[in-house]
Amino acid sequence: MDLSERRQLTRYPMRTPIRFKAMGLAADKSEHFTETLNVSQGGFYFATSAPLQIGMPIEATLRMPAETTGDKLKETHCRARVVHVRHEPYGDGRMGFGAEIETFVSMPGASRWTQMPRA
Repeated sequence: MDLSERRQLTRYPMRTPIRFKAMGLAADKSEHFTETLNVSQGGFYFATSAPLQIGMPIEATLRMPAETTGDKLKETHCRARVVHVRHEPYGDGRMGFGAEIETFVSMPGASRWTQMPRA
């Protein structure tokens, strides 16, 4: 998806839980928990203290809202790539990252989220 296509997708300013881990040889393979700050059909923006870089692949599980799925709220597992870094940290020290979804598969049920810690 090129830059002009990404910009045509509506971003929804919503906080929804996200669980992710970085992929690749030099990546920290631990699982991280936080929440999105906005989502669209093509990606999401989130803040974390995880050491991510532009181009880094990640695997994530998040709740995709009805506005992005055209259906009901769905827990979605996806592979995405970091495409944007906000270099000014938020007040709590976390950095903002934009990720473009490359592939995704909706998963049934959302029971795992009831136990997910808040960032």
